[in-house]
Amino acid sequence: MTSSGAPTEPADFRTAVESLHSARIRRDIEVGPIRPPQRLAPYSYAVGAEVRRADDDPDDDLQGSAFGRLILLYDPDGQDAWNGTMRLVAYIQAEVEAALAADPLLPEVAWSWLADALGVPVGETANDEGPVHVTALGGTVTSTSSVRYGDIAGPPRAHQLELRASWTAPSAEGLGAHLEAFCEVLSAAAGLPPVGVTELGSA
Repeated sequence: MTSSGAPTEPADFRTAVESLHSARIRRDIEVGPIRPPQRLAPYSYAVGAEVRRADDDPDDDLQGSAFGRLILLYDPDGQDAWNGTMRLVAYIQAEVEAALAADPLLPEVAWSWLADALGVPVGETANDEGPVHVTALGGTVTSTSSVRYGDIAGPPRAHQLELRASWTAPSAEGLGAHLEAFCEVLSAAAGLPPVGVTELGSA
């Protein structure tokens, strides 16, 4: 069932969707609802996020170079693998520089971005303190390189970072902080400066 938090849906699910909408997102990331995947849970909702390219940026290759989606799954009966009723599934893909892609520690660094954003110590699966509460955190990080041949648009060589993760939220409230954490990871993957920091030459 594809859902949007309509009045006919369970109260916890409606609360969860509304709390996602309370997230405060930096201006250079565009977030909006997208169609969620089917048959993963009785109720689902999803948002897509993409890093905006500066209007005065001459490098067209940056457009769409970092994007992701965050999916909210709700099963009133719960699922054993979730250890709860509310599961969040995240996916992020970003173009990265060749030097970064060649770093063997890139997967560990990318996972630390997520762990830090969620307040989970690296190597742990739960956080019961701070604004974000999660349990059963797990996922994968993949770094790939591709070479384009013939008549195909884009740079001759491209390097991508993919992060897939999921975690359980113990409450339907406060999910805005989960979306904010997700966008924080997307920002790091895209190489955006921290909020409040201006890059030299961009002022």
